[in-house]
Amino acid sequence: MQPTAVRMSQKLRILVPVKRVIDYAVKPRVKSDKSGVETQGVKHSMNPFDELSIEEAARMREKKLPVDEIIAISAGPAKCADTLRTAMAMGADRSIHVDVAEDKPLEPLQVAKLLKAAAEKENVNLIFLGKQAIDDDSGQTGQMLAALLGWPQATQAAKVEVNGDEVTVTREVDGGVETLKAKLPMIITTDLRLNEPRYASLPNIMKAKKKKMEKKSLKDYGLEEAFRLKTIKVEEPPARQGGGKVEDVDGMISKFKELGVL
Repeated sequence: MQPTAVRMSQKLRILVPVKRVIDYAVKPRVKSDKSGVETQGVKHSMNPFDELSIEEAARMREKKLPVDEIIAISAGPAKCADTLRTAMAMGADRSIHVDVAEDKPLEPLQVAKLLKAAAEKENVNLIFLGKQAIDDDSGQTGQMLAALLGWPQATQAAKVEVNGDEVTVTREVDGGVETLKAKLPMIITTDLRLNEPRYASLPNIMKAKKKKMEKKSLKDYGLEEAFRLKTIKVEEPPARQGGGKVEDVDGMISKFKELGVL
């Protein structure tokens, strides 16, 4: 049987949003005034799900798919530049830093509007996003962006295959696996099963310093700060109480009755 030829009629211009978040290995601390989580003096890194997105885009090029350009974009304070350099060290060709104050982070809808404007300006036809950011766990931006652009979407991707302008995405769902097909342009949100992100080696980090990083503002994309959500209070979860021991099943049932769960 002859192998099926891969159609390569359309070049891929890929946009990958990346977010600077508190490192996954750090235990967050609530501020003393309970207004949010303490970020000063805390180690930050790229959102793990965004690492998957950069890795998948880089692998597409390594598979000899017609990748024209991989563009990383991040909205946040000056330190986001480090996150973008990591993205370029992992395979992005250039990056865009949208300056946003650290104490005024964008909400998911505002991020989606920003990405819509950037996607149109950069003329991209494929957007990889992490399915969620580990700081707020909103998990909304990809879906909102698809609605704003009117593009098809596949969320929580575990496998991505491109054949010409047709994209096949496999995703895990409750009780099985679901396979979706759509045509470019398209939005894909990534999940942990998709790949194993590469390590940004020192030589690649040095090379990334020579890659272009554009400085932008919200106004450059026709946007202004707009806040619809207000954080009332942030609290630590209650301390977990220790368990107890019972002698036998009858004792366990009696304990359950005592607690009112039976």
